[in-house]
Amino acid sequence: MDLRSIKYFVQVAELGSITRAAEHLGIAQPALSRHVRGIEDELGTQLLMRLPRGVRLTGTGRQFLDHCRRIMRELDRARAELRRGSEVPSGRVILGLSPTVSPLLLPGVLERVRRQCPRVTLKIIEGFSTQLYDALLTGRADTAVLTNAPPSRALKLTPLISEPIVVLTPPQSRGIRHFYTLPELSKTPVVVSEAIRHIVEEQISRYGWRLNVEAEIDAIEAIRRLLLRGIGTALMPVSTFHDDIRAGRIAAYQIADANAHRILALAHQAERRLSAALEEISQIIVSEMNALFDEGVFSVPAATPAPPAAGARKATRVATDSARGGGEAAK
Repeated sequence: MDLRSIKYFVQVAELGSITRAAEHLGIAQPALSRHVRGIEDELGTQLLMRLPRGVRLTGTGRQFLDHCRRIMRELDRARAELRRGSEVPSGRVILGLSPTVSPLLLPGVLERVRRQCPRVTLKIIEGFSTQLYDALLTGRADTAVLTNAPPSRALKLTPLISEPIVVLTPPQSRGIRHFYTLPELSKTPVVVSEAIRHIVEEQISRYGWRLNVEAEIDAIEAIRRLLLRGIGTALMPVSTFHDDIRAGRIAAYQIADANAHRILALAHQAERRLSAALEEISQIIVSEMNALFDEGVFSVPAATPAPPAAGARKATRVATDSARGGGEAAK
C-alpha cells in the first residue's frame, strides 16, 4: 500500500465508480481495479461492493476512507509548512471564481490571506467555468475553482468538493415525499443555469431522462429572487442557497434516482512553477473549502430529509491530491 494506491481508492470511493475514477485519474480501468484489490488483499477485508452500476463502500470501507482522507490532509499540511519555511509569500495572485462559489469562498479566504500572508495581493475575476478555463490557459488567471472540469494535460486539477445538485422550490408541503424521482423531475418545468443544465442532463441521460427546462437563467441572484417570490422550481447546487434553505425560505429536495452532483476543483497551469504566493493561496482555498464542508454548507440541511434511494448523493470531500476532472466544463 502506498500513497498512490490510497489516492486511487479515495477517488473510486468518492465517485462511486471504478470506470469514472479511471477516467478522472487518466489510467486504465484494469490497473485501477488491481490497485483496489491489492489494498483489500493487504488489509484482509472487502472495502467495496461491486454493483451493476458502480461500487458502494462496505462498513470497513467507510472506516478506511476516513483514514485515507486524514493521510492526504496531513501530507498536504506537511507540504505547505515546508514551502512556507523556505520562501516568504508576496506579490499578486489572480484568482478565478464562479458566481456560485465566490460568495461562499471569498470571505473566509480574504480573512486567511490577511492573517497568513499579508504581503500577497489578491485580484478576483468572476466568470463561468468555461471562461475561467480559458483564462487559465491564456495566463489571465493564476488559479481558479472550476466545476466538472474536462481532462487536460495543460492544467493540474486538485479536486476539492463533490456536492449534490437539488430541486429547489418555494416552501411547500410534499407530504411524506422529501425527494423528486426522475420521472417526476422530467415532467416538472424547471429554471436552471446553462452550466448546471449541462451537468444534470449529462448525468440523468444515462437513465434515459431529460429535463423540462422552463427558463435558462445565468443570473444566480435572479433565480433566488424568483424562489423567494414563490415562482417556479429550480435546479442548483445545494450550497448556492444554503442559508435560505436552512432558514426555511426555500425548500430543497434531492433527486432520488441519480447521483446529480458537481465536483469543484482547484486548477492552475500544469507546466508552471508555482510561486510561494500562489502555493499559499492554493492551500488557503483548500483549507477554507474543508472548513465550509465541516460547517455543512455543501450538504442538504438536516431539516430536509434525504431520499431513501441508493442513488442519493451526499456532499463529499474529495482527495486533495492532483487528479484529472471529468465531465463538461461548467459553472
